[in-house]
Amino acid sequence: MATACALHILVKTQQQATELKALLDKGADFATLAKKHSTCPSKKKGGDLGEFRRGQMVKAFDDVVFKRPILKVHGPIKTKFGYHLIKTLYRN
Repeated sequence: MATACALHILVKTQQQATELKALLDKGADFATLAKKHSTCPSKKKGGDLGEFRRGQMVKAFDDVVFKRPILKVHGPIKTKFGYHLIKTLYRN
């Protein structure tokens, strides 16, 4: 079973996600922005979701983590929870 480890920032609006992505693209620290802006409990750990298996997250989230390039910030990705910026650290 495939597993991965990812960080994410979850916000309510696409505009906020886009603004945060612009900051990340300019070199802002992912964990710092997650702690300050994310609405997910993972924000306490800088957005770190730890390791999880394929299928444990909603499909749109899974598709990014398991199909897109690692160590790049992807998003905004819309799910029923809001808008995510996702950075996959590794997958196997």
